[in-house]
Amino acid sequence: MRVISFNANGIRAAGRNGFFDWLSTQEADFVCIQETKAQANQLLPKELYYPSGYHCDYYDAQKKGYSGVSIYARHQPQRIVKGLGFDYCDNEGRYIQFDYPGLSVISLYLPSGTSGGGRQEVKYDFLSRFTAHLMALKQERRELIICGDYNIAHKQIDLRNWRSNQKNSGFLPEERAWMDQLFGTLGFVDAFRVVNQNEDQYTWWSYRARAWEKNVGWRIDYQVITPGLRDSVRSAVIMREGRWSDHAPLTIDYNGTWYA
Repeated sequence: MRVISFNANGIRAAGRNGFFDWLSTQEADFVCIQETKAQANQLLPKELYYPSGYHCDYYDAQKKGYSGVSIYARHQPQRIVKGLGFDYCDNEGRYIQFDYPGLSVISLYLPSGTSGGGRQEVKYDFLSRFTAHLMALKQERRELIICGDYNIAHKQIDLRNWRSNQKNSGFLPEERAWMDQLFGTLGFVDAFRVVNQNEDQYTWWSYRARAWEKNVGWRIDYQVITPGLRDSVRSAVIMREGRWSDHAPLTIDYNGTWYA
């Protein structure tokens, strides 16, 4: 079972740059996209943004050209959930969930705190509310794959210039403590680190100062899974074959067909 997570930083721009050509070669079971930055009526031609062979759904932000998430799935979900019931999640199109008998697959786009105007406090409130949601999800006793741009680098190994970023959003002590809780007392697993403990493994690079070329990046895109999936993680790859965004797709292969 192949799962791809990708912050497109504009699905239409990524499409123009060849993302869907690449995707057509990947044989993915699930594709979770964040930051689509488009309304449904802007996704034309439809056959490009609703790839053949997939059940596709989008959850758009109310503001045009902003945020938005989507999932493409080979198998039709039993249920689709959009939003979490509070305004700066739902108005901003940050959460979509596909449910199957034994599995839920989620595309999540956590807020960034870098834009100012109180957005760091919004981010902290989101994390608090999302924690409660995660605890409720665990009670449903399905396996979970929560793909997304979390806008947090967990540990020093997860960004190149960690020393100079300790007071910057994305690597603040409070954010990292939340990740400690996520992978600690909450009992979730960082699927990438199950099979790859290497340094210099990043999923986002600034467009400035040749960061992509120099691999000066951050690992802020994750597939967060329930413990029951840990032993099924077979491989994890950050795909840098092309550049369709300031993020790279994260591809993880799992043994088994957990959606059946």
